[in-house]
Amino acid sequence: MKVLLVHGMGRTPLSMWRLARTLRQAGCVTEQFGYLAARQSVEEIVSKLRSRLEAMADDDYIVIGHSLGGILLRAAVASLPAATRRPRRIIMLGPPNHSPRLARQFGQAWWFRALNGEAGRWLGDESRLASLPPTGVPTTIIAGTRGINGRWSPFGKDANDGIVAVSETELPGAEEWITVPVAHPFMMNNARVLEMVRERCLQRS
Repeated sequence: MKVLLVHGMGRTPLSMWRLARTLRQAGCVTEQFGYLAARQSVEEIVSKLRSRLEAMADDDYIVIGHSLGGILLRAAVASLPAATRRPRRIIMLGPPNHSPRLARQFGQAWWFRALNGEAGRWLGDESRLASLPPTGVPTTIIAGTRGINGRWSPFGKDANDGIVAVSETELPGAEEWITVPVAHPFMMNNARVLEMVRERCLQRS
């Protein structure tokens, strides 16, 4: 099985190294897709990602995205030509399928704009995220719950992974929506998450 992994905003392909190794040990052929949100436009990233998907589409394949990586995959899959094979499954780890409140809260800060570029503004705009069509393929969402909540938390009483609220990961039509007690930045390294991803990559349709 071919598997393409896409990292989150502000990270690099190295952040997905342990997950890639786990999948290779299980017999999968893994590829990594890298981008730089601070300097590349969303359109440029999605266009390059679509080309990468088209190059993989001669055979069955699965795509995995962490955080923004999952949203970029949604956009790239939706833009594939009609005759191009879609991935057998999309696995999204902590995806901000709805505009995350932290992006809206800090979106005008100079440091946020400098670090996250157009992608940061994109995440702060619910209308842009809502305009993305359904994935059209079986979708697994894994959301973390190890963030702080309560009176002093920006999430209030909402369960969250420290960056994205569980409610912000929801996507109508997703086949699976799973919560795990992990934090956002390193959820792809969690043993339980690794096992769940491995199992789904090895499933036969």
